[in-house]
Amino acid sequence: MNKDILKGKWNQLKGEVKVQWGKFTDDELDEMDGNYDIVVGKLQEKYGYGKDEAEREADKFFTKHEGRR
Repeated sequence: MNKDILKGKWNQLKGEVKVQWGKFTDDELDEMDGNYDIVVGKLQEKYGYGKDEAEREADKFFTKHEGRR
């Protein structure tokens, strides 16, 4: 998913992100605000992923939800 599109659809995706990664708080989701790099960083912080793994997980999730409106 294009990073600009991600930012624009963030409010729609927040609930799905919370379902996928339940360790994220509502405040953290607000902080992420659709910023791909912050999402990746939070995945590393909360789930102990390495950078490559966090990027793969984020890419997989956002690609899966790309067509949703």
